[in-house]
Amino acid sequence: MSTHTLAIGLDGIAVAETDLSLVDGTNGLLVYRGHWARDLAIHHTFEEVAYLLWYGHLPSERELAELQDKLKANRELPAHVKGILDLIPSDVDMMSVLRTGVSALGTPDHAWPPSLEQVISLTAKMPTIVAHRYARLVGREPLSPRTDLGHTANYLYMLKGAEPLAAHVRALDAYLILTQEHGMNASTFSGRVVSSTQSDLISAITAAIGALKGPLHGGAPSEVTEMIEAIGTKENAEPWLRAKLESGGRLMGFGHRVYKTIDPRATALRVVASELSADDPWFDLATHVEQVGLKLLDEYKPGRKLNTNVEFFAAAVMRAVGLDDSLFTPTFAVSRVVGWSAHVLEQASNNRIIRPQSNYIGSMPE
Repeated sequence: MSTHTLAIGLDGIAVAETDLSLVDGTNGLLVYRGHWARDLAIHHTFEEVAYLLWYGHLPSERELAELQDKLKANRELPAHVKGILDLIPSDVDMMSVLRTGVSALGTPDHAWPPSLEQVISLTAKMPTIVAHRYARLVGREPLSPRTDLGHTANYLYMLKGAEPLAAHVRALDAYLILTQEHGMNASTFSGRVVSSTQSDLISAITAAIGALKGPLHGGAPSEVTEMIEAIGTKENAEPWLRAKLESGGRLMGFGHRVYKTIDPRATALRVVASELSADDPWFDLATHVEQVGLKLLDEYKPGRKLNTNVEFFAAAVMRAVGLDDSLFTPTFAVSRVVGWSAHVLEQASNNRIIRPQSNYIGSMPE
């Protein structure tokens, strides 16, 4: 009979050393390679922060320009991937489509070990996969990526069919920065496990997408949107939220498995969203719902430290820039591929296959 120490869900178990990020849930801290993620979201761009996670330092002007050029040059999808996407039935969810599209990118060139060139190419193509599929669903011909737009602006352009407002680009860019990396979460761990077998980058990221597709990991922003739309008005906020709590329900967008204090990502998004969406009635309602929700959680669940999490203000940003609910989790994946791939590169740099044990609790043969 095995007698290994048991940690259900691997809670509290460190499986790797990393210099990519620090997630301190007790003190509400999130650090990307020695920089506060909050400050990166407010003062930097998606490409700059991706460079930081991949290369280990913020880029110079020349380094940033080189990365931007590489991303732009790799946005177009191969013809066979477009063909595969067009064959998928319309009732298949977007995350499943993204998983299939990424898998279809696998070629002999993606053999282990992973490279930065592979990582950049994949990061550039994932927004195009989502936008191609979305265009088909709304009855529009997919747009080709533009090389005169940055990463986030081009994503919005391909999704909406028009050049986006600068304010919308700024808001979504902040969200994408804050979701690029978040420690050894379920999807990141899945990707590192696959990579540890010396499988290719595409296989590792496909596994990570599969993990993010699960409702316990991705998808919360759309549930926040549904909650706020159900509330409808400021006057209805307290009775609706109180009824939900008294029936044993959960308030979406509050509390986090890791953060036992204020989610630093929510703090940064609150700043960006309030600056860019101050006149938006939906955002005004969301802010009121947050205030009432925090008050009622303190009343009904004293001492639980249930604060607003990043998904709450992610919903506000997504709605402000006009993204459909079906795009929320895929957009999360479009940013998190940066962190996933950074972890895959880190795993490959000092690889040992990840193989935890289990305790046998069955019977023994007589």
